[in-house]
Amino acid sequence: MFTKAKKTYKEFPDTFWVITLGSFIDQIGGFMLMPFISFYMTSTFGIGMIEAGIVFLIVGLGSLVGGIIGGALTDKFGRKSMALYGLLMSGLFSLILIFINNLTTLYIVVGLMGLVGSLGGPARGAMIADVLPPEQRAEGYGILRVAINLSATIGPALGGFLLGQGFMWIFIGDAVTSAITAVIFYIKVPETKPIKKIEDTDIPAKPETVGQSMGGYKDVFKDWKFMFFIGISMIMTLVYMNMNFTLPVFLIDDLSFSPQIYGWLISMNAFMVVVLQFYITRKVKKFPALIVIAIGNLLYGIGFAMYGFISSLAFVFIAMIIITIGEMIIAPFSEAIAATFAPEDKRGRYLAVYGWSGLFPMMLGNIAFGAVMDKLDSIWVWYICGILSIFAVGGYLLLNKLAKGRFNEGSSTDVEEVDETEVLSESGSQILKKAI
Repeated sequence: MFTKAKKTYKEFPDTFWVITLGSFIDQIGGFMLMPFISFYMTSTFGIGMIEAGIVFLIVGLGSLVGGIIGGALTDKFGRKSMALYGLLMSGLFSLILIFINNLTTLYIVVGLMGLVGSLGGPARGAMIADVLPPEQRAEGYGILRVAINLSATIGPALGGFLLGQGFMWIFIGDAVTSAITAVIFYIKVPETKPIKKIEDTDIPAKPETVGQSMGGYKDVFKDWKFMFFIGISMIMTLVYMNMNFTLPVFLIDDLSFSPQIYGWLISMNAFMVVVLQFYITRKVKKFPALIVIAIGNLLYGIGFAMYGFISSLAFVFIAMIIITIGEMIIAPFSEAIAATFAPEDKRGRYLAVYGWSGLFPMMLGNIAFGAVMDKLDSIWVWYICGILSIFAVGGYLLLNKLAKGRFNEGSSTDVEEVDETEVLSESGSQILKKAI
């Protein structure tokens, strides 16, 4: 076991492991905060869930703008500087939240927090793609997911302990983890941005202006295959987000299970990812990446739709096992595909747009599925998830055909043949790091 772990460690560059360590530490802070943020808003400001939903919408809008700006600035100024800026600003705004005492100010601050905290998101994703060759990216993102799931097992427990001392300490804890990550990145992570060169020469190209970097998004939006991929991924995320939004309400209110049952489900999900993610990624990477994701979406459809037909505790857990296997298949390959779509000089911008696949479902999906639960029978949530998953499966299979040779050498996501508007990328990418 230790021999295999040592071998795996040596297969990846040191910079990758430092980024993974930093992400693990930073996400502990995010997971300290996330499970308790709705309780913080309702108890501190005396608001209902509708107003709390508005807060999440504002965070999402801020993150959308921040990601777009951050993607352009990442390609202009480099990965490291933007990653550091995003970490420091995120920590600063966590501290500012301690002093907020009215709802209007909260709306303003969380909007700004979403904006500045997301400036570094594309940079960290681009760093992974910069340092890993295409054939290692899926495994690399799988390892990163294991680290984040380890954070998910530590963060909530630590957050619950700090909550006993007062909300202030959760915000301080989040700021501390952001600061520690920033120090690690500053000391140990080099700048990974590739140097753009004039075509067919080794002469560095003239740097883009900020305006040109922002204008470069038109090339991203013109890449219709990539935008089609984003659209399908939004459908996929609409399905998956129900695991954290409607499922706990359904299990407790409709099936009359205790809240502890949902906690066990999520713990099982995290445990499976930690133990099995790397093994599954390595086993399926030889297959075409888009086919792999289509199979994962099929498992989503089966798992989530099962909740519309079952009531026994055993099948509740079986459905979650199916969903988790689908998650482990989908997540690393989705990010690897998004990175491979991107020419290396536009990687930050491509990954910023890829972030939309999580942001738009987060902003609108909660409202839509909440309305389904309120206005229709809640069982329709799971029927709709099954139907959406079928559309997603069909979309990925169609894209696999339309992309021709672009991803047909297995889930290593090597790029072989591209259109005249697509650039060969030969070198080696949160839905938000935090909900607020």
